Amino acid sequence: MTEPSKTLPAMLWMIGAIGSFTAMAVAGRAVSFELDTFEIMMYRSFVGIVIVLAVARASGHLHDITRRHLGVHLIRNIAHFAGQNLWFFAITVIPLAQVFALEFTSPIWVLVLSPLLLGERMTQTRVLAALLGFAGILIVARPFGETVGLGVVSAALAAIGFALSIIFTKRLTRSERITCILFYLTAMQAVFGILCAGYDGDIALPSPATAPWLLLIGCAGLLAHFCLTTALSLAPATVVVPVDFIRLPLIAVIGWAVYHEPLDLWVLLGAVLIFAGNYYNIWSETRSA
Repeated sequence: MTEPSKTLPAMLWMIGAIGSFTAMAVAGRAVSFELDTFEIMMYRSFVGIVIVLAVARASGHLHDITRRHLGVHLIRNIAHFAGQNLWFFAITVIPLAQVFALEFTSPIWVLVLSPLLLGERMTQTRVLAALLGFAGILIVARPFGETVGLGVVSAALAAIGFALSIIFTKRLTRSERITCILFYLTAMQAVFGILCAGYDGDIALPSPATAPWLLLIGCAGLLAHFCLTTALSLAPATVVVPVDFIRLPLIAVIGWAVYHEPLDLWVLLGAVLIFAGNYYNIWSETRSA
């Protein structure tokens, strides 16, 4: 059960994550014309390693980095690396609002997978929230129409990867400090990025115009995960994550104003159903607390 005194701070940390993830989406599009997703993830991780080690050293938290639960770190980062690469690809081929709407199904997958991986109880409230969320997925993706393509599939699979990352992050917060989690996030994914980007022997170097966007991606990605990990240490995943829905209207406006993307009413309707399921779950959890 979540302490009421911890719920508000967790929500505030999630607001920081919202701004960071939104900035990362805009920067990701800016560099996608020059770098592939593996190269983006590699450079992002390089920036992250420098920041994590510098902050940990300055604050005296280097000793927080331990070798406990390396297997859990590995599983968590494989899931996140796969999800993040799929996400970076999706934002280049389908409207941002559609990517975010499908990404918002991560809490639904958390609801479904948490009983298996975290031992959380599956209540009737969570079952109803999941059903509403999956109905929203069908409306956003429209699998029986002509809108399903590689971008939609990539965004949907990215949501599952993010959900697994969230679940294993929650498990790690039971015994590990945030510095440790973020260090392995950046270090392991830097290795993954080097291996995947360099498999063909050709890794592109960023141009002067691209370098600032990569720096923004690295900083925003790390800040987003710091905010998310802190929020998850204060409240259950099923309560914290749905707050991220604020990103949908924000990114829809950005997509319309900056990239001239139409406001798809079906995407918004599906997202409303997904939001309704998660909001109902939040309301029930909060009332119980």
